[in-house]
Amino acid sequence: MLAALVVLVTALHGAAAMTHSLQYFYTGSSQVPNFPEFVVVGYVDEIEMVHYDSNSKKAEPKQDWMIEATEGDSQYWQSQTEGLMGTQQVFKNNIEVLKQRFNQTGGVHINQWMYGCEWDDETGEVKGYHQYAFDGEDFISLDLEREIYVAPKQQAVITKHKWDNNKAQIAQNKHYYTQYCPEWLKKYVNFGRSSLLRKDLPSVSLLQKTPSSPVSCHATGFYPDGAMMFWRKDGEELHEDVELGEILPNHDGSFQMSVDLDLSSVKPEDWTRYECVFQLVGVKEHIFTRLEEVKIRTNREKPTDMTAIIIAAVVVLALILIAVIGVLICRKKKGKCESSCENNSELSEKLNSGKENPEGQTHNPAQSGLLQET
Repeated sequence: MLAALVVLVTALHGAAAMTHSLQYFYTGSSQVPNFPEFVVVGYVDEIEMVHYDSNSKKAEPKQDWMIEATEGDSQYWQSQTEGLMGTQQVFKNNIEVLKQRFNQTGGVHINQWMYGCEWDDETGEVKGYHQYAFDGEDFISLDLEREIYVAPKQQAVITKHKWDNNKAQIAQNKHYYTQYCPEWLKKYVNFGRSSLLRKDLPSVSLLQKTPSSPVSCHATGFYPDGAMMFWRKDGEELHEDVELGEILPNHDGSFQMSVDLDLSSVKPEDWTRYECVFQLVGVKEHIFTRLEEVKIRTNREKPTDMTAIIIAAVVVLALILIAVIGVLICRKKKGKCESSCENNSELSEKLNSGKENPEGQTHNPAQSGLLQET
């Protein structure tokens, strides 16, 4: 076991050092329309790898490498499903308890649990987290170092005393976050290394809404999310008149970010002294984009867009007009058009409905004993 772990860590060091994460998000809700009462999503390095909800009642892998990581246990996904179905009931009961604590009856309520661990593959440092929220606000969390629960709300004090007195449970939780969770995180990273350890550089564009707006240097399609982007002038990084945006996820698992530069006090002839720099962790090559007017993409460059909008609006108005005329005709000729009007109504309802009828012991958080009744 130790030898295998050494080989694994050595292999991972072939790529640039980074912090990896294994996170689970549990969400129980009541009276939320068009949303499952219970949803569980698991992530490795912010990539979804497992999903369960109360509608499907089935735990499912979301990555091919998750299938490979669990193929040594033929009952893995079935045991996950059974465990999470039991957890679903615990969440339902906890919501009722919390509603009483907060003197609430009906209405929409959401109970959330977030837990997981992080592992620095260079230093070996491990961090764990275990926290609950109710109706969007922090409710209680576990302080692993002090081995006590922290209750930011008065309604959570009862739970804190109850859980603090269960020393065996706290010890079990600490072992999970410091030993068990990191071990599985390393295995997942190893199985998914082709995607999780990849390095994708982004496409970088210069964008500007109006002549008086800041110029935004926008990078999209990079992976992982360990990236930096900044403006510099004559080779020196700028800190004034610069606004750095957040790193945001794309639908395909990659990331995007932007950094804005205010040019209101810069003469046009000095623009070329500025450049945007993008740096991706573990990649030596940086992307440099010099500020030149010909490279800036703006709304003004595409007058045809407005034309398309006008045409679309005219088409919509025409369709509305035709529909109104049709209704008037149907009213005048009720006998002849009754069948046609009913068919159109049925079609409209269908269109507007918007709905269509690792080897070794398994890693099953739902059965690990981490979850407790409030």
